[in-house]
Amino acid sequence: MPHTRPTHARTAPAPLPADALPLDRRIESLRATAEADPRVEGVLLYGSWTLGEADAHSDLDACLYVREEDVDAFDGREFVERLAPLKLAYTNMYGILAVVFDDLMRGEFHVEPTGPGIAEIATWRGQVHFPRPEAAVLLDRTGRLTAAARELAAFTPPEPVITAQQLTDELANWTLMLAHVQARGEHARAHNLLHAVIAPLQLKLCRLLRGSTAHWLTPSRALEADLPGADVERYATTTGPLTSEAVRTAAANSWEWSRELAAEAADRWGTRLPLGLHEEIAGALAPGGGGDGLSSPLGSPAMECGP
Repeated sequence: MPHTRPTHARTAPAPLPADALPLDRRIESLRATAEADPRVEGVLLYGSWTLGEADAHSDLDACLYVREEDVDAFDGREFVERLAPLKLAYTNMYGILAVVFDDLMRGEFHVEPTGPGIAEIATWRGQVHFPRPEAAVLLDRTGRLTAAARELAAFTPPEPVITAQQLTDELANWTLMLAHVQARGEHARAHNLLHAVIAPLQLKLCRLLRGSTAHWLTPSRALEADLPGADVERYATTTGPLTSEAVRTAAANSWEWSRELAAEAADRWGTRLPLGLHEEIAGALAPGGGGDGLSSPLGSPAMECGP
């Protein structure tokens, strides 16, 4: 017989700091609202609340598993609006219902058909971690959602050798892209590449080397607490304002740190280092290196197809 709560006793979440209590109350409202709606067969939280890291700035992130015969007609906005008034609600670029509540708390709600949606959880391994799966499951009328969440209770760190090699190669490729863009005089684009593409790769490699992979998917999260001060200071040298000189300095510092991290990984795990290419990239990033240090034309179609 279907049941409105998991068959096990629900594990209470870890005590939250006082400034996270509004999120806690909204989550309880979500639980009650979902239990009262027979179309909703399961609710799974993800994000900082399930990791015990929620605070006043945390979002409410949830997957709503709706009966397959009801999912097409299910109005996600109307459902979420029962929790609190909304200032904004729209389908974001990833196809997820994104909302802003009246107290400026953000939220993301995936609406999925129960069967296929719960089956998909198995594909999240290595991307999502539920250290306390029973706390993440707000509603489970069949028991299937809890069972699926339990499969992601153990955190599996990334495999060092394969991951370090991938990151080493990615950093070389994207930094060469940066050199081309910088030489073209597109300083805003170079600035964006440094911060949006290269920095996360560097931080992942740094975390891998320091054995600090808990925040792997968002490597800048809790950076100041997770990594040694020297690494944080080094990361700071790879950032800067949007001026041609500042971007050039940050790019050179960034590549220097990338090479040091890659060399450290090679010493530890035997990963390959394309040393000749690394030197050429350094030359291309040097002042005046754009014209002579790059072997392909700056205006080539291949470069125009880059990000």
